[in-house]
Amino acid sequence: MFGYKRMVIARHERGLLFRNRSLEAILGPGIYRRFDPLGRLQLEVRSLEEIDWPHPQADLLARTAPASCKSHFQRVEIGAQEVGLVYVDNLLQGLIPPATQKVFWTAPRPPRIERLNIGEQLRIPDPLAQALRQLAEKTQLPGLFLREIPDRHQGLLFVDGKRAESLDPGFHAFWNFHHHLQLEIVDLRDQSMEITGQEILTKDRVSLRLNLTAGFQVEDPVVLYESLGNWRAELYRQLQFGLRQAVGTRTLDDLLEEKESLGRAIRDQVAPKVAPYGIGLRETGVKDIILPGEMKTILNRVVEAEKQAQANLIKRREETAATRSLLNTAKLMEQNPLLRRLKELESLERITERIDRITVFNGLEGVLQDLLPLQREEKGSD
Repeated sequence: MFGYKRMVIARHERGLLFRNRSLEAILGPGIYRRFDPLGRLQLEVRSLEEIDWPHPQADLLARTAPASCKSHFQRVEIGAQEVGLVYVDNLLQGLIPPATQKVFWTAPRPPRIERLNIGEQLRIPDPLAQALRQLAEKTQLPGLFLREIPDRHQGLLFVDGKRAESLDPGFHAFWNFHHHLQLEIVDLRDQSMEITGQEILTKDRVSLRLNLTAGFQVEDPVVLYESLGNWRAELYRQLQFGLRQAVGTRTLDDLLEEKESLGRAIRDQVAPKVAPYGIGLRETGVKDIILPGEMKTILNRVVEAEKQAQANLIKRREETAATRSLLNTAKLMEQNPLLRRLKELESLERITERIDRITVFNGLEGVLQDLLPLQREEKGSD
């Protein structure tokens, strides 16, 4: 009909009817017609699936039109040191921050508001913390500090810049409305640190580049953070100084021969310095000793000369042993004709292995009998 406005409100909705921008009525489910030839009526439809009333002027409307809102809304005011927990059907559905006013729908399921005083205790009890954790995975909740500390780690909680407590592995929850909370998680497992590319002069003025590996463990996180601001930088500095001290007091030959003892010397020097900070230095080891190009060439020549001298010495020893063996064999053959005869047969066997064909006169027996007279003639001529 001309001049009438038709309005439809579903079962899960409520309608806010404004006339000249002032709340006139709250409409339940149904179909409505209002005579509005001048267009002075405005309708805002709100869903009841949102337990609170997200209208920007909700609190003002609840104050200025209490008669219209009384049967539809519940107004809640939370103090400055309180939080409000919103339960619907005994299930946690929301969180109201401190010093906040909220307006909730009372139909179809009126919410239950539970107030908690957070002025004295920042930690959230475990059952409530688990419920808030599950709710935070679905929606964004203000004022929560939720952290999980892994196994073999320790947490240090700082409140407004001051250390408050140490936290063991597990899930922890705190209120974070009126304070600034910060958590430092310290790894208590064995760790390693690399000191690379250190240019150092040895005692005999040879420039080296070394790489050091150190294994350590944080033994007391509280002492560590109370003593040092940047403890990793301090540990790196102490290891660097220890490496330079150990290398600077040794010659190049000592470093190359006692590489393992160099790591132990560094550990013995650095461990007492970092122990008061709660750091236990387990082991140190020099991974690489890198020589300059010209020094590497010289050392290669020295090694080559040493190996050549060793080879010559071994060769001379073998030659001497072979000559002595021949002399002993000759003496035995001179004293034993039968042994000399066997030696002649071996020589004949070696000769026949190298010749494809041989012509024998007087038979094989003649060859064997003529060898000995031939040798006797040679001795007589001598």
